[in-house]
Amino acid sequence: MPKILIIDDERAIRSTLKEILEFENYNVDEAEDGERGLQLLGKSRYDVVLCDIKMPGMDGIEVLEKAMEITPDTPFIMISAHGTIDTAVEATKKGAYDFLQKPPDLNRLLVTVRNALDKSNLVTETKILKKKISKTYEMVGTSPALSRVKQAIEKVAPTDARVLITGPNGSGKELVARALHEHSNRSGGPLVEVNCAAIPSELIESELFGHEKGSFTSAVKQRIGKFEQADGGTLFLDEVGDMSLSAQAKVLRALQEHKITRVGGDKDIQVDVRVVAATNKNLLEEIEHRNFREDLYHRLGVILIHVPPLNERREDIPDLVQKFLNDIANDYGNKPKDITPEALEYLQGLDWRGNVRELRNVVERLVIMSGPEITAEDARAYARPVVA
Repeated sequence: MPKILIIDDERAIRSTLKEILEFENYNVDEAEDGERGLQLLGKSRYDVVLCDIKMPGMDGIEVLEKAMEITPDTPFIMISAHGTIDTAVEATKKGAYDFLQKPPDLNRLLVTVRNALDKSNLVTETKILKKKISKTYEMVGTSPALSRVKQAIEKVAPTDARVLITGPNGSGKELVARALHEHSNRSGGPLVEVNCAAIPSELIESELFGHEKGSFTSAVKQRIGKFEQADGGTLFLDEVGDMSLSAQAKVLRALQEHKITRVGGDKDIQVDVRVVAATNKNLLEEIEHRNFREDLYHRLGVILIHVPPLNERREDIPDLVQKFLNDIANDYGNKPKDITPEALEYLQGLDWRGNVRELRNVVERLVIMSGPEITAEDARAYARPVVA
């Protein structure tokens, strides 16, 4: 049941509002002044607060300012019999959700409360989703090899320096890119990912820079490219070693001049983007074979971060396995399965050519195929199944 707090020095107003809201099945608390209201806000979580502006002692605007320090996500609906446009504007600037005149119209009151509750629920759901996402993309492990990667991220993330992430497939290069973005000054902006290997060479330029309507046969409308979408944030170019030479030339110009031009267009568009790139290829060898531009390599690789293969950090396998057991149980709605020390020891001894991605698949297979507990026999039977 949603919980609402009414802060008002007039007993009759409090009683009327409480009666109306309780009839709508809301749980309502009252405070006769601002000081008492702040005490209640410090003890309990409220979904919405109705606060009078003109009160003796601490007025409503002061209560609002102090409440924003205690519980910044709680919607405040300010009410006053002496309200003006200036008062409403000031309250909104201080963080109020809405402003109502006394005596409030019943329908307007209930609609405003419902809308404020919707906002409160959305904020809560967003926080939960962000926590789930951050756990999903968490870098797990305490090995020296992974610790060096984490230390590099800690130093580089707050800067705008371009980063080139290297490492084999499945090792976690995307996690490094996400961590760089989340710990940067651009974390409030978008993180836009482009898998250069998954896009045909004839479409990569349109994908990155966008195109104008009619610029080619299938261009039936204007398209905004990834560089523009990432404006103010981070652009992650995954598998950048697979990018065509013509696209490489345009990316180089974008990095040098902070401008892009859509395919079929002649207008320069200013972009503010931090570029993070990743590849599983040896770009120095690609440069020798004339498959990759040396000038672009030096532009992208201001900072180089190498993500080690799983075989070089086997001591992280127990922690990774436990994380995957928890994630899989959460996905399936079950309790996480236990795994014996002998099974973990067996997994640590295997050759992980598919790296962390392969380990995750193996753990899911073991969860499905094993009994209540994953044993060493299960690991030997299912970790490396024989394909007929």
